[in-house]
Amino acid sequence: MEKLQVGRANLTWLNGGVNFLDGGAMFGVVPKALWSKKYPQNDNNQIELRTDPILVQMDGKIYLIDTGMGTNKLTDKQLRNFGVLEESSIERSLAETGLTVSDIDAVLMTHLHFDHACGLTKVEGNSYVPVFENATIYTSAVEWNEMRNPNIRSRNTYWKMNWEPIVHQVKTFEKEIEITRGLKMIHTSGHSDGHCIIIFEEKEGCFIHMADIMPTHAHQNKLWALAYDDFPVTSVHQKEKWMDFGYKRKAWYTFYHDAYYRAIRFNESGERLTVMERERYEYKQNNT
Repeated sequence: MEKLQVGRANLTWLNGGVNFLDGGAMFGVVPKALWSKKYPQNDNNQIELRTDPILVQMDGKIYLIDTGMGTNKLTDKQLRNFGVLEESSIERSLAETGLTVSDIDAVLMTHLHFDHACGLTKVEGNSYVPVFENATIYTSAVEWNEMRNPNIRSRNTYWKMNWEPIVHQVKTFEKEIEITRGLKMIHTSGHSDGHCIIIFEEKEGCFIHMADIMPTHAHQNKLWALAYDDFPVTSVHQKEKWMDFGYKRKAWYTFYHDAYYRAIRFNESGERLTVMERERYEYKQNNT
């Protein structure tokens, strides 16, 4: 597992699963001739994407950014349609760090799409129960409302099994919330109406988790938005704002979905200063 220290924050990437999605959908209106130079694709025009939560340890507390693909929750049809080749193994990843799911103090949900929220609950008998039973689960009020009342489009990704068991653990906020000194969640909208980013800033360093506004290193271009975005113009404006913010601070940008990089630090011109690559494992897509 890759680790990164930013100031007093210690980050560790856990194994949340891998899937393959259509490259065109992940890059929206950007022509393949452009995006294919930035991110590899297979013969089916699909790109490899991680769903790896980030463990953040600081100030004697243990936080988790998003929760992975989950385990034994998707149907065979969903596994096929979403290109899932590996489900989550969060408990095993935590064990490698000497922790259990009971040690997590808070889960910071950037949004509640299935590939981020399935790890919140698990199957136990004939029902679903919380995975992180001792954690407070933070999400924006807008996102939490849509999770429970999805529209005709979003009901395909906001599922009862991911929210009903955790109602008593959820704490919502409006514009932003400071989780601990220097660590904030900020509501941006864009990818989903309730989408949030996570920022940690102190004199010794800064990291910005743009979540699905910048899901991979190939989405650095401020104009490159996903076809999955509910409000792509908002995504563009928010990316512009927070990329400028981070460039000035030489911040680390961390990734949940990127199959090739865990984090990249840029200078004021947006050029790479330092990169943290992900240890690579090759997956073969079943084309039958």
